Amino acid sequence: MLYYITGGERSGKSSYAQNLALELTDSPIYLATSRIWDGDHQKRIDRHISDRDDRWTSVEEEKELSKVVKKDTVVVIDCVTLWLTNFFVDTKNDIELSLAQARIEFDKLLKIDTTIIIISNEIGMGVHASTEVGRKFTELQGWMNQYIAKHADQAILMVSGIPVKIK
Repeated sequence: MLYYITGGERSGKSSYAQNLALELTDSPIYLATSRIWDGDHQKRIDRHISDRDDRWTSVEEEKELSKVVKKDTVVVIDCVTLWLTNFFVDTKNDIELSLAQARIEFDKLLKIDTTIIIISNEIGMGVHASTEVGRKFTELQGWMNQYIAKHADQAILMVSGIPVKIK
C-alpha cells in the first residue's frame, strides 16, 4: 500500500503521516532522507524527532531507500523534496539524470511488500523561483510528484492542517 501525502510547507503533512502510521501499526518506522545542511535545518530535524515517541524506529538514508525499507512494515518516508535534493546536488543539478535515478529507486520501493507513507512538497504552488537552479529543481520536484502520485493507492493534499483526499 502506498500513501502519498503532499502539500505546502507547514501544512501538517508530517503530523498527518505519523498519525496515519500509528493507526496502521504500533511500531512504525520513520525514514529520514535529509542531509543536515545548516544549524536551522538541524533544529527542524530535532523538532521532528521530538514529535515521535518510543514506538518509532528511526532510520536515516539519503538516497537508496529500498536498501532500508523492509517487508511487512509501515514506514513513513520524510521527505521526497530532501531526497530529490540529494540526487540533484550529486548530479550537479542535472534534472534528467536526477529524475532517472530517483525513478529507478522509487520503482524498487514499489516491489517491496510493505506499507509506505511518503511525504512530499508542492513547491510549484508558491512564488516562482528567482534562480535558474531553483526553477530546475521545481520542475524536477513536480515531475517526481506526478510519478509517485500515479503509483499511489491514496493521495492526500494537506491544506492548513486539513487532509483533502485527491486520490
